[in-house]
Amino acid sequence: MSEKPTLSTVARAAGVSVPTVSQVLRGTGRISEKTRQKVLETARRLQYVPDYRAAAMRSGENREIGFIINQLSNPFNAEVVSGALDLLEDEGYLVSILDARDDADRQGRHVQAFISHGRGGLLWVPAVDTPDETYDLLASRSIPTVTFLRQGRADFDHLGVRNAQATEQATDHLADLGHHRIAYFGGTMNTTVRQDRIAGYSRAMLRRGLEDPLIWPCGDGKVAGLEAMQDLLSQHPDVTAIVCNGDMVALGACLALIRSGRTPGREVSVIGFDGIQDAAVATPPLTTLAVEPQMLGRELARMLLHRIEAPDKPVTISEARVELRLGETTGPAPPRIPAAGAGP
Repeated sequence: MSEKPTLSTVARAAGVSVPTVSQVLRGTGRISEKTRQKVLETARRLQYVPDYRAAAMRSGENREIGFIINQLSNPFNAEVVSGALDLLEDEGYLVSILDARDDADRQGRHVQAFISHGRGGLLWVPAVDTPDETYDLLASRSIPTVTFLRQGRADFDHLGVRNAQATEQATDHLADLGHHRIAYFGGTMNTTVRQDRIAGYSRAMLRRGLEDPLIWPCGDGKVAGLEAMQDLLSQHPDVTAIVCNGDMVALGACLALIRSGRTPGREVSVIGFDGIQDAAVATPPLTTLAVEPQMLGRELARMLLHRIEAPDKPVTISEARVELRLGETTGPAPPRIPAAGAGP
């Protein structure tokens, strides 16, 4: 097996110096277009792949970033990752995506591997029940870190979402449409994100003098939403609107309504949370609390780059605004049917 090509190999084959090859591949220096094309063509022909880890050891600058997320299969998370990748790769960083699946032990193994491979920065959604040891380990290594959605501890920069404000706005919107029996639908874990969303919903229910808050837990996937909505309608047929923990569970709820012969936005109104691309193209289009996940990913990456550039700056805590984006799954409350035996 032939040896893998190096900068020296490319330089000899192209008839230029090693520094010239290095400058061409990094996009720096004053290199003529003819020489640049010659070096790039030679590198392609020899199948030269830069050794970023060796370069980092020489320069002291690490261009590898880790991103530990939970449930990458969730379209919201996938769109956030996509946005972060777009910006970081444009800046010349290599990003490794790790899915902790909300398992603190699995996450701990990812963090250990991340540290042992000497990554230059970390984007991180802390798993539920993340132990202090994990936070302490990252802090002790002074690794540039930005947490996302769940803050965990105040040691690191953080990008969150105005969850309580958003669900309070959504519940007010439904109340303005005449709905009285509104449920909070979706989610099973007692995360700070879900707690805040339920708090905003409950605050609006109490402030508007509506019926007691009804919290209906279920997994945040589409299938879980489909099955749980069937159960909710069976046990609480008086519910005319739901505020959902995410867009996917909301889309599942809409499918349950359609299968039962109901039309989302007529018999039962549905509001999602996230603003994923599927929400806009669903049938009918979903009313949702939109946070623009790809833009969130880019902002997350931008915060990490700022931390890498200025490691001693004060910790930054930021919350993204949420927009109530009207689709076709919300509408006026249906007429209330008087209870049996009630007078005219």
